[in-house]
Amino acid sequence: MSLPVTHKIDSVALRNIVKRFPGVIASDHVNFDVKAGEIHALLGENGAGKTTLMRILYGLYQPDEGEILINGKPVAIRSPADSIQLGLGMIHQHFMLVPTLSVAANVALGLKSSRGLLLDLEVVSQRLRALSETYGLRVDPDAMVWQLAVGEQQRVEILKALYRGAALLILDEPTAVLTPQEVDELFVTLRRMAAEGHSLIFISHKLHEVLAISHRVTVLRNGRVVQTLNTAETSRKELARLMVGREVMLRVERPEVQFGAPRLVIKDLWVTGDKGLPAVRGTSLQIRSGEILGIAGVSGNGQRELAEAIAGLRKPTQGQILIDGMDVTGWRPEKLILNGLAYISEERFRDGVVKDLTVEENLMLEQHGHAPFARGIFLDFGRIASHTQEMIRDFEIKTPSRQTPLRNLSGGNIQKLILARELTRKPRVLIASQPTRGVDIGSTEYIHSRLVAQRAEQTATLLISEDLDEIRNLSDRIAVMYEGRIMGVLEREDASIEKLGLMMAGVSVESQESG
Repeated sequence: MSLPVTHKIDSVALRNIVKRFPGVIASDHVNFDVKAGEIHALLGENGAGKTTLMRILYGLYQPDEGEILINGKPVAIRSPADSIQLGLGMIHQHFMLVPTLSVAANVALGLKSSRGLLLDLEVVSQRLRALSETYGLRVDPDAMVWQLAVGEQQRVEILKALYRGAALLILDEPTAVLTPQEVDELFVTLRRMAAEGHSLIFISHKLHEVLAISHRVTVLRNGRVVQTLNTAETSRKELARLMVGREVMLRVERPEVQFGAPRLVIKDLWVTGDKGLPAVRGTSLQIRSGEILGIAGVSGNGQRELAEAIAGLRKPTQGQILIDGMDVTGWRPEKLILNGLAYISEERFRDGVVKDLTVEENLMLEQHGHAPFARGIFLDFGRIASHTQEMIRDFEIKTPSRQTPLRNLSGGNIQKLILARELTRKPRVLIASQPTRGVDIGSTEYIHSRLVAQRAEQTATLLISEDLDEIRNLSDRIAVMYEGRIMGVLEREDASIEKLGLMMAGVSVESQESG
């Protein structure tokens, strides 16, 4: 069975699009087009202008200059309602679903019904089943959205767009919350949609996914189109160079290190989350000196609460945390810092820096009151100045001066600043939570090299990341968290994408081996 696309779109083109925000040009005379049956990837780092451009196409923003053409004719798209009428759909990074309603009710919301004010859910469900069959999007129309896994909720979003007759679909970072197996299933669906004649725009900063799914790729940098290439004729190395503007090392060198005794030990740890429910459930881990232990998992499975408990920001309800044999459970952050703990928070602006302070003040946040930077109540400003200047140089922080307000720095340079502050103290234990989230490839390369260098300093590093490439590239061993529990710990060489993906979906190592 094949369901025809409601709208007929042969091509969509954006011509000389300009969009200005205060102090920045987000889209600088951008040209971009996509054809029927094509998956066209829009690649670039955070802040490159990908989402802004697509929000213009979808009617969420109005361009300051330029035009949009559908089938060669200029169109005015003043709102998402206009874009839907023209056959455009957008799957946002954060799903636009009502959890307490059924799948069918979510799809029917906002549509005219033959029953007046009542939703015609039987008709909707029947149509949804036909769409599900056509595109391989397995979803029960009667299921409540809150009961669905993340991958299933994404299918509902795609079905919602298809139900409204979308001929072109914009997918904004669609794999950010999916397990590897769910990514594979999504790609099967996208290829089937392209084969049925849909146009797909795939927004991403993940090179391997762009190469796997797209026909063409357009690279954006600083709001401008760098180049558009046929995907079959390019490589990860070339795409990385186009994104950053220079050659990039995609894999960091990891010299051999002799591991020492367990330095960070976690025993049967239980931690309550923000909703008052257990977020970490009986977790036990050991990290040796000189070792990086990676924790993989889909966001929201207890990783943040685990990191905050170790860093003293959240009190465990049960269990122990030991550093070099000393019980530090429930210690305050200041006491932990003085005893050799460093913490790179995933919420850098909430827990890592103070935006209204200067670069120098942020670099000295944890040390300014202690020797050698203070004598009693008096600060040694000369020593502080030379120390911060040294950190700026050693960690390649791009800033006009040490007195520059932190808010003027890019995300990558703010993350380098946090890294400089934490690592200069020569920590025994380092908690690095999402250390490269929202950071450009060049800064990511640098941060990875510094984390690996800590192995030689005999630091025990707990690396928490949702980026499987990052986890597999840096870690000596890899654990996976699912619903607050550790599903198993794998040696680096045994940690295949398939094994990790199953663990991220709740299948333990033991179950995989017995199966």
